[in-house]
Amino acid sequence: MKFTFLLLCTIFGCAIAMRQQSVAVSGRLVCGNKPASGVKVKLWDEDDGPDPDDVLDEGFTNTDGTFRLEGSERELTNIDPVFKVYHDCDDGILPGQRKVKFRIPNSYISAGGRAQKTFDIGVLNLETIFPKEERDLL
Repeated sequence: MKFTFLLLCTIFGCAIAMRQQSVAVSGRLVCGNKPASGVKVKLWDEDDGPDPDDVLDEGFTNTDGTFRLEGSERELTNIDPVFKVYHDCDDGILPGQRKVKFRIPNSYISAGGRAQKTFDIGVLNLETIFPKEERDLL
């Protein structure tokens, strides 16, 4: 009986300690002087260790290249939000897509399920060769 009570208290305490946190990002993508429409964009919580990464939100850019993503996650520690872009701008016939990721500053993480402010990443020209750019072959 004592063990069951202790176990329930521990589980309840851990559940309460898990803080819901949210983040949002917006901007506009271009490829040269044209809007980058239909480009896949994702908002992730990247985790170190055994906790798997979580997709917070995903979508595609509008016809004018604009996007807005928002998501939330419950974690014991601060979430580590990352914005990822998967595109074929200035890519020729190479297989897969170019993948670029940007860390979102901690100051844009909000407590609760709705982001209190949005990180405006601005206008990104996807012709740019970004440092640590990768290829997404799946």
